[in-house]
Amino acid sequence: MEPMQWKDDTELFRLMREKLFTAVVGDVMDLMGHTNQFLPPQIQPLRDDMVVAGRAMPVLEADDFGGGEGPGRRGGQLNQAFGLMLDALDDLQESEVYICAGSSPKYALWGELMSTAALNRGAVGAVVDGYSRDTRGILALNFPCFSYGRYAQDQRARGKVIDFRCSIEVGGVRVRPGDIVYGDLDGVCIVPREIEQEVMQRAWEKAYGEKQVFEAIKGGMLTRQAWDTFGIM
Repeated sequence: MEPMQWKDDTELFRLMREKLFTAVVGDVMDLMGHTNQFLPPQIQPLRDDMVVAGRAMPVLEADDFGGGEGPGRRGGQLNQAFGLMLDALDDLQESEVYICAGSSPKYALWGELMSTAALNRGAVGAVVDGYSRDTRGILALNFPCFSYGRYAQDQRARGKVIDFRCSIEVGGVRVRPGDIVYGDLDGVCIVPREIEQEVMQRAWEKAYGEKQVFEAIKGGMLTRQAWDTFGIM
């Protein structure tokens, strides 16, 4: 078996989308002692075939039911509609994933116009700890979006982005700028940057091994024998 090789992020993320899957990456991180890397299970792709693989651009959202500007509110950028959301979108870079958390799940954190802006910036997906909207538009754009599901209520009157390119937590999982965000039909996991090379190599090897186990069991090998032979299940 040839080792997994890549020369840059574009090639790495293509290999992840085409050759790996979240279960095998998560299994490898478990074996390495990183056992809290999957985001909450309610964060799912809008369409079953959507896969996201890219660098985290974390975004911190907060409830703000005052809505927009008003007397007694802090001045500056946070006083504008959506807070720093527009700035966060404009700051997205090639192969990054907009990943947002911090608010209550009472309104949508992502939509079609945001997807269009992200695509223009070269971003590769959005993962939000809450709902998304404009579902038909996002699906037509074929932009990978992972959320709790579909809910049209807008964030403008209810929430604001208060920071970005900062460390956040999503369901107790720490997400830092530049960590790998990897999601498919089985969920979304975070691969810390400092272990990504080892994780991907070991995931590549495990994926190859699982194919061997599949063929062995399909051919009639008992599961105990398969485990004793390959150490994979």
